[in-house]
Amino acid sequence: MKVQYGSLGLAKRSHAGWVRFILWSLSCALGFVIFGSEVNSQEPRRPGIRGTEFDCVIEPQQVVKLASPVVGVIARLDVDRGDIVRRGQIVGKLEDGVEVAALDLARARSTNEYTIKSIEARLEYLRKKHARLEELYGKAVSSRAALEEAESEAKSVAQQLQEAILGRELARLQMRQAEEVVNQRMLRSPINGVVVERLLVPGEYRNEQTPILTLAQIDLLRVEVFVATSYYGQILSGSKAQIRPEDPIKGTYSATVTVVDHVMDAASGTFGVRLALPNPDLKLPAGIRCKVEFASREESLLHGKNTLPANLESR
Repeated sequence: MKVQYGSLGLAKRSHAGWVRFILWSLSCALGFVIFGSEVNSQEPRRPGIRGTEFDCVIEPQQVVKLASPVVGVIARLDVDRGDIVRRGQIVGKLEDGVEVAALDLARARSTNEYTIKSIEARLEYLRKKHARLEELYGKAVSSRAALEEAESEAKSVAQQLQEAILGRELARLQMRQAEEVVNQRMLRSPINGVVVERLLVPGEYRNEQTPILTLAQIDLLRVEVFVATSYYGQILSGSKAQIRPEDPIKGTYSATVTVVDHVMDAASGTFGVRLALPNPDLKLPAGIRCKVEFASREESLLHGKNTLPANLESR
């Protein structure tokens, strides 16, 4: 019985030792976890881009100073400030009386077929004459000299016909040149947009340095925004963003990031971002303030929009 009690006491002491060892191991593991969390908590966290709005400005895609490739007096202007224009639309013209007269003359020359038809008729007659003389020469009725003379005349008239055809082609080219000269006197809009300013009026002389109209392209708008450098790497070129213009313009519009500057502004601690905002109906005006909310980096990467520099890929 004493031996049994001794064995039982030894077993109890061994069990207590294992319990203390397990508790010590757990406390060590818990200490490592707490230490690791404290170290991680000391690392600065970058602010998230999702849900943050930034101030922005909606601007025209481009502003065009419309001019003419030639100088002259303005005959008419068909548009005024605030008018909507479309690409290729004629918005005015310069005086073109002399140029139109030259075009009419060139068109008349290019359509003149009488000279060619006259030469073709003579050539047909000479070829028939040469065929008859050749037949008579075979029967020893006509001389060889007469046959050679008819052949020479036919060849000469054939050359005249080729020269007349070339002259007609040259006249057609001159007509095209005259058409281009007249077209240069026309003022056509190169963009879809709006007339911002009329710089000249009909009757004024347009010289080499004077534009006539100022046009702004607004079928595609440009959104400019400056973002703090702490957000660098979270905005991807090609990603989507939501644009909310200020009052009285209402609504939310989708835009696409087209440019993310890789050169920071050290003075302000910002970098520039440019977005493209479609405006096919020309309903949105340009030159107004707005708010923009970018898609998160994860959302952009999910849609395959990743054009970050190589040194940011691992962030």
